[in-house]
Amino acid sequence: MQNQNNFGKYVFHHLVVLMRILFGIGWLLAGVTKILGEGGSSGHSWFAQPGVLLSDYLVKSLDKPNVPEFYKFFIEEAALKHVMALNYTIPIVQVMVGLFLIAGFMILPSILSCLLMHINFLLSGNINIMSLTLYTSAFGLLLSGRKMYGFSLDRYFKLEHTIPKFIERNSQDDFKKLLQGSINEIASSVEKAQVSQNERIEQLNK
Repeated sequence: MQNQNNFGKYVFHHLVVLMRILFGIGWLLAGVTKILGEGGSSGHSWFAQPGVLLSDYLVKSLDKPNVPEFYKFFIEEAALKHVMALNYTIPIVQVMVGLFLIAGFMILPSILSCLLMHINFLLSGNINIMSLTLYTSAFGLLLSGRKMYGFSLDRYFKLEHTIPKFIERNSQDDFKKLLQGSINEIASSVEKAQVSQNERIEQLNK
């Protein structure tokens, strides 16, 4: 029985490390795709067309029914006015946090940076399977506690003993409540978008 428990912990530990690496690969690819373009096409590269693709994305977000009014105000008054800075910052940060998560360096700050970007993506109406998978993976890693530091540079340089205090001060129940609340908000946004889409279809059919 003890051996089975130890084996279960061993497997879970390695699954958490695998999730961290895959999470990092997802963010790395997101940044590389923005820099090089989809499939290497410069026509879809944020760097080849500075500000064009991001501006188009932000302007379209203003017309989405599931984007909160306060975030539309943020887009108009902040994001669009600093679109060139964001155009270069977002892909570079995505590449950096991706590499950090894969190597296991500054894991907690990297995950929190990912969550900050996720929140912005979701508020801007960017809801799809990939974004939801990455979003829930971030919370999954936070809930795993010290297990996410397996096979990491943080553990090698003994940084894990200074960073996880944030996790230890906040119980797993608090994280679960936060995760549940976030999932409910996402579901509500998806429902509003679906209702709006159905209304548009009905209007077109009249």
